[in-house]
Amino acid sequence: MPVYEYKALDKKGKNIKGILDATSESQARSKLRTSGQYLVSIRESRSRSGPTGKKVGGIGLFERVKPEEISVMTRQLATLLGAAIPLVQALNSLVDQTRNSTLKKVIAQIKESVNEGNTLTQAIGEHPKLFSSIYVNMVRAGEASGSLDVVLEKLADFAEKQEALKGRLRAALIYPIFMAFIGTAILFVLITYIVPNITQVFNEMDKVLPGPTLFLLGLSDFLKRYWWGLLIGAAGAVIGIRWFVEKPYGRNLWDLVKLKSPVIGPVIRKVILARFASTLGSLLGSGVE
Repeated sequence: MPVYEYKALDKKGKNIKGILDATSESQARSKLRTSGQYLVSIRESRSRSGPTGKKVGGIGLFERVKPEEISVMTRQLATLLGAAIPLVQALNSLVDQTRNSTLKKVIAQIKESVNEGNTLTQAIGEHPKLFSSIYVNMVRAGEASGSLDVVLEKLADFAEKQEALKGRLRAALIYPIFMAFIGTAILFVLITYIVPNITQVFNEMDKVLPGPTLFLLGLSDFLKRYWWGLLIGAAGAVIGIRWFVEKPYGRNLWDLVKLKSPVIGPVIRKVILARFASTLGSLLGSGVE
C-alpha cells in the first residue's frame, strides 16, 4: 500500500503536514476530507519504492534519524504493547506522535508491512540502516517467546547504555584532541612570527646563524607562502582516509591503528569490552541463543 505525504488546513485554518497510507491518491483525499481537513497538496512518498517497484530499506543522504529517536520510539512501542494495544494500532499511534519526518515514514512503512501479513521482524528488517542485526534478532526472539514488549523495553535500555558509552568516549577524547589543536596553533605562531623576529636581531649583528635556526627560517617562509596548500592537502587527506576506511581492508587497518594507539587505545578497548558484555547480556536475556 503506498504512503502519501500531504499538506492541509485544519478546521481552524492552521497548516498541518502528515503522512497516511492508502490504496490510491483518491482514497487518500477521501480520508482527509472525512477527517475534516482541507487538502492543499499531496504526493506519494518516494522512500517506499524504487524505480523497479521494489521496497527500499535505506534512507537518503540528508535524512537523519538519531539513535535517541530510535530508543524513544522503541520504548513507546513497548509501553503500548504492554498495555495490550494491538501492534498495528500501536504503530499507528507512533506515526501520529513522531516528529522526525524520516522516522515517521519508516514507521508508516513498517505498519504497512505488518498489515500485509509480515511479522514485525520482517518489517523492520527492510530498514537495515536504522535497525541493526542485533535489534532485528532481539525482536525475532521477542515475537517467538510472546514477550515482545519486554524485549523492546530491554532494547531501549540497551540503546541508551550504548549512547552513554559513546558520550563517555567522546568526553575522554575531547581533552587530548583540544590540547593537540592548541599545541599545533602555538607552534605555527612561533615558527611563522616569533622565530623570524628573533633571528632578525642576529642578522642585524652580522652573526652567522646555526643550521637548525636556518631550517626554522626556511620552514617559516614556507608556511607563510604555502599555508593554503597545506590546508588543501589536509582536507584531501581527510577525504582520502574516510574513503579508505569505508573499504573492508581500510576499516580493519584503521581499527588496528586505533587499538594500538597509546592515548586512545586503552579507552577504546574498554569501550569494546563494555559493549560486548552489554550486547551479550541483552541477547541472552531476550532468548537469543
